[in-house]
Amino acid sequence: MTGTIVNTACIILGSCLGSILKKGVRPQYKTALYNAIGVCSLLLGANAFCRAMPQSGFPVLFIVSVAAGSLAGYRLDLDGRFNRLVDSRRKSKDGGEGRLGEGLSTGILLYCIGTFSMLGPVLSALQGDNTFLYTNATLDLITSTVLASTYGIGMIWAAPVLFCWQGMFYAIAKISEAAISEALVGELSIVGGILIAASGLGILGIKDCKPLNMIPSLLVPPLFFLLRHLWGVVF
Repeated sequence: MTGTIVNTACIILGSCLGSILKKGVRPQYKTALYNAIGVCSLLLGANAFCRAMPQSGFPVLFIVSVAAGSLAGYRLDLDGRFNRLVDSRRKSKDGGEGRLGEGLSTGILLYCIGTFSMLGPVLSALQGDNTFLYTNATLDLITSTVLASTYGIGMIWAAPVLFCWQGMFYAIAKISEAAISEALVGELSIVGGILIAASGLGILGIKDCKPLNMIPSLLVPPLFFLLRHLWGVVF
């Protein structure tokens, strides 16, 4: 778990640094940061999708995943519940804090969705190799600093989410080496890339896709692989 602990600490450190810088950032610079984060989110999402899609053995699985997951998310009103929770804890109503819900949803997606963040804990658990996690920690340090300078110290709440997310992969890999395959990581990267790109569209003000409502989409590929495995065992 060393790599995950380092990754979590980098997000906490970056959030603190960013919140300090926020006090001296002019409104026009904040707008520039919004635009930069939005464009980067779009490109990161597109990159994750394009890199994983050619290796996919189930080219329509991501469509089913996003569609079914989005319907479930809207039914559960994840976006509305999350933002109401954030609003209830918000201490300030200035521009950055007022968009904390948007910032946290974006940050959580950027930190958690990607080959480094998902495959890293698996390699750490199975091989003791933390290279991917240390690389991810460096990227998250920069990203969290930029996000916190825009959205405020509240971005620090993304750190425990990352810890639980990577800890889940680590624990599953420890319990069963066959539980997480490269194929499953690839499918999660495809769906995750779509969610990150959707988040970028919202930041840029192009389209509010409510990416938090799309989060259940990430549960569909693991469920599919589980059912496929059980089908093979039974038949």
